[in-house]
Amino acid sequence: MPGMTASKARATRPRGGARGRLRALGHPAPVDDFGLDREFFESTLEPLLEFLYSRWFRVEVSGLENVPSSGRALIVANHSGAIPFDAPMILQAIRKHHPAHRHVRYLVLKWLCATPFAAELIPKLGFVLACRENARKLLEADQLVGVFPEGAKGTAKLYRDRYKLVRFGRGGFAEVALETQAPIVPTAVVGGEETYPVLAHAQPIARLLGLPYFPLTPLFPWLGLLGALPLPTKFRIHFGKPLHLKEAARSRSHDYTTVQALGELVRTRIQREVQKLVAARTGVFWS
Repeated sequence: MPGMTASKARATRPRGGARGRLRALGHPAPVDDFGLDREFFESTLEPLLEFLYSRWFRVEVSGLENVPSSGRALIVANHSGAIPFDAPMILQAIRKHHPAHRHVRYLVLKWLCATPFAAELIPKLGFVLACRENARKLLEADQLVGVFPEGAKGTAKLYRDRYKLVRFGRGGFAEVALETQAPIVPTAVVGGEETYPVLAHAQPIARLLGLPYFPLTPLFPWLGLLGALPLPTKFRIHFGKPLHLKEAARSRSHDYTTVQALGELVRTRIQREVQKLVAARTGVFWS
């Protein structure tokens, strides 16, 4: 598909009560109802994303035809990298190459929102605080919503456990998908595990800083800020065929067995695609 940047969308001030309803993170006006300032994003943040996408990680994408051009959908992917770059790379892949140039609205964990640099950047990317209420509101507004069910356990994986997906938490994304009848697009990402090869964790430092983990890599913290730069691995992203849920399944959105079974089905599909991508590559830093 041709590499085209999205045309600018008109930004509007949020309607009364929208900030409270969605618990959007702090953001400057003008913004849309969910906290995204498109003009600022396209003029300031997208050039950086494009550099990382095209020059640093040299992202290779497949399966974009499986991402809906309109309407609600959940992009569910594996999570990796002590500092995760998978979310912005998926976002840029869809904005740049998808015919509809859609903007993925990611749900992010509370601890990340409290991290100094990330707390400023997250709302400007159009991401919102992760909770079922926000997920439902976004999907009911026919947004493209991104989630990483592995959460912090995914990004904290040690290098020896790379590309082995951990349990998908309590299945919150599956419950919301059933409630809103949103298609689920299983998405596999390879390349992120090697950006920061995590050898161990310094839990005392993590507790001191209020973080879920403090990674130790071959370069960090030994080289200071230089060690925090991600290695220029080659990213590969594959969007799998969407799962369309039957209307009759809506009534089972609060059934534990149904929710867990759907979550495990999605996890299995993503794990299979991740293994295919890993097996197909000839190197970590090249094609």
